[in-house]
Amino acid sequence: MEFHYTQSIDTREIPALAPEILGIRISHMVGQGWRVISFCALRNTESILLELSLLCLLAHEETGKIAAFRTSPLSPGDTYPSITPQCPQMHWFERELHEQWKIIPEGHPWLKPIRFVPPMNGERERPLPGDTNYFTVAGSEVHEVAVGPIHAGVIEPGHFRFQCYGEEVMHLEISLGYQHRGIEQRLQHGPYKATPTVMECVAGDSSVAHATAYAVLTETLLEQHAPAQGQAIRRVALELERLANHTGDMGAIAGDTGFLSTASWCGRIRGDFLNITALLCGNRFGRGLIRPGGTLYTVDPALCQTILERLELAYRDMCGAVNVMFHSASVLDRLQSTGILSTKAAQDLGIVGLAARASGIPTDARFRFPIDGFQEETAQIRTLTSGDVYARALLRYQEAEDSMNIIRRELAHLAKITQTPSPACTPLPLRLPPHRLAVAFCEGWRGTVCHTAATDASGSFALYKIIDPSFHNWIGVAMVVRNEQISDFPLCNKSFNLSYCGHDL
Repeated sequence: MEFHYTQSIDTREIPALAPEILGIRISHMVGQGWRVISFCALRNTESILLELSLLCLLAHEETGKIAAFRTSPLSPGDTYPSITPQCPQMHWFERELHEQWKIIPEGHPWLKPIRFVPPMNGERERPLPGDTNYFTVAGSEVHEVAVGPIHAGVIEPGHFRFQCYGEEVMHLEISLGYQHRGIEQRLQHGPYKATPTVMECVAGDSSVAHATAYAVLTETLLEQHAPAQGQAIRRVALELERLANHTGDMGAIAGDTGFLSTASWCGRIRGDFLNITALLCGNRFGRGLIRPGGTLYTVDPALCQTILERLELAYRDMCGAVNVMFHSASVLDRLQSTGILSTKAAQDLGIVGLAARASGIPTDARFRFPIDGFQEETAQIRTLTSGDVYARALLRYQEAEDSMNIIRRELAHLAKITQTPSPACTPLPLRLPPHRLAVAFCEGWRGTVCHTAATDASGSFALYKIIDPSFHNWIGVAMVVRNEQISDFPLCNKSFNLSYCGHDL
């Protein structure tokens, strides 16, 4: 069943396929340019038995279409033919589904937990994170290096298991789940008054992106639109979030090469961008700003001018700090040809966001699935083809310029429409229409944030599925360090800068 991304559909009209037919259909559509955006279990809330349908959603970026399919009912312990061998994009999805519901994808190449959470029916205790088998490489001169989950810096926990031959990395396996907070379970039977604040905590450095995705999803289900001022403020906040994090990442990449001047400057300048976000709502991460129906804060022409002036100063400083790094031969020697992700590997694995664009894939939800139907006109999707650390660093710098142009345009627009009092938010009801399914996209600074919701007969969430870009991209980190020196792992890892908590929902 196909529908436009700005529409919702009746869940009862989604065609039911036999599990083996579903896999064939998915593989065929991915071969035709579709991308898997979600694969999860939809529970029949009207049955006293535990009946589950495997729900798969695919997106076609050229047309803005979503395709939805589900299987006939399954129960924990049932099996279906694994789709991963024909469609590697399904690798992580099938492992998650098995972990949560004990539905077994027969033939999956490496079926193990990705978060170590108990099934939703609570039939077994939760194993400890990291309590699992790891891939090993045999050989008298092969050695294993285990890093984490507790790291030397003030960062989130995650475990990295390297198989090395000398200094060369033969294989890296990444084990996550230490940050699991049960967010998706908390969203069941909602929405609640506290749901927007939960969305802001899915991944703290992407608070605006996840809050925006939730707001747009709710508005799609209710067939409502935010006022023009609210839409424009959302776009400004989203690009400020992108500027702050891209600046911080470029500084961190400089730090991992030992180029400490740019690292120090970018740390300070990132704070400048965060402080500008605080001018909008009083919070540096944009929390409390975005709600279904618009934004809780308004702006006036004077505030628009203040934001613009401070923004230009911060952007000027950022350009100066980063240009020094990109003109350093020692930095370029470390970045270029390091951690290469080929275009084919990125396509096969379903990599999203900046990492995909650095490997030549033109994917960006701002253009493919624009929020509120607003087509981005001030720039084009930037891509690079080398797929190395240098490309992922340079693309951040180039996208910062695009973000500046978007904010300049939106602030000029806001200064005009707010000369007379205008609302930024339209209050929306808490209860949603029954038996509806909708999808919302938002291009966060890491990549595409995707939220999917399905309501039951009472209009409550029977399903709420969050896919942070980190869910797609952690496997990309494991791929780019193969045949690299283990000393280059920090650079490769930082060039993706993925979220642990955004993955460990």
